[in-house]
Amino acid sequence: MKKIKYYYNTNTLRYEKLESPLRVKLLRIFGFIAAALVTAALISYFAFQFVGSPNEKLLRMQNAGLRDNYRDLDDQLQELEKQLKELEKRDNNVYRAIFEANPIPDSARAKELEMEQEMRTVTSMNNNQLYASINQTINTLRSRIKAQQGSYKEIDELIRNKEQLLAHTPAIQPVSNQDLSRIASGFGYRIDPVYKTPKMHAGLDFAAPQGTPIYATANGTVSLAGNAGNGYGNHVIINHGYGYETLYGHMVRVKARVGQQVKRGEVIGWVGSTGKSTGPHCHYEVHKNGNKIDPVYFFYNDLSPEQFDRLLKQAAASNQSFD
Repeated sequence: MKKIKYYYNTNTLRYEKLESPLRVKLLRIFGFIAAALVTAALISYFAFQFVGSPNEKLLRMQNAGLRDNYRDLDDQLQELEKQLKELEKRDNNVYRAIFEANPIPDSARAKELEMEQEMRTVTSMNNNQLYASINQTINTLRSRIKAQQGSYKEIDELIRNKEQLLAHTPAIQPVSNQDLSRIASGFGYRIDPVYKTPKMHAGLDFAAPQGTPIYATANGTVSLAGNAGNGYGNHVIINHGYGYETLYGHMVRVKARVGQQVKRGEVIGWVGSTGKSTGPHCHYEVHKNGNKIDPVYFFYNDLSPEQFDRLLKQAAASNQSFD
């Protein structure tokens, strides 16, 4: 029930019913609404300023989680960066140095990111910027890893080529000589056994009983097998590739055949005294790019340093050759 208000009218000396004009009623309603809106706005402002809405709290938590995750990823990327730098350094300074290959220039690898600068600016980045930064770092690492993989592939080829080179390089003595007693004449000027004058002796003479096996000193292809009438008698020449060639002279019998692929240590014939020879022996020569070089430096595969030093002294002795 609506409450009715009265007031005392001094003019009529009577109590009369109090009625407010419409204008006053409207002003009261407007004032109330305005006060309510202002109060609500103030409450909302202070609430959102210091407390925050549930959505804002959730977004802030998610944003903080993203930044923590980014820092974790950034730490991992820096660790990967450090490991990749070590691989690149080892690649240039160790692996390629071993195989005498040119190092990869830095321009061939992707430029490094300035990680410290990124860490200083990360706090001002939004999520899209954080994503772009991480994506750029990952793409850079992928580029460098791809370049490094290409480098290791090239090194792998160098290793295979090096293995082939080592297998095709003369590295053992052509006859069994464990006690080092069979070097009869070395490389250099020696007394010719027939003409008794100094003459260049372009190989090593290994004195051995007739029929002693003669071995190929490296892998290669037989290019000559037989007697060519040049003083070597029955002899074998093996082309090893990479500029190397070896000759084995004065055999009593030849086993190898022209065009045959031989392996290091394979028997290619037997010691004899055919051709210009004064006794059973194996005349052994090593050629490099067509030049005759001292074979004594190609026995590193089956001699200790002490044995090699002893062999050098025997080969350097000035004496008469067998051919």
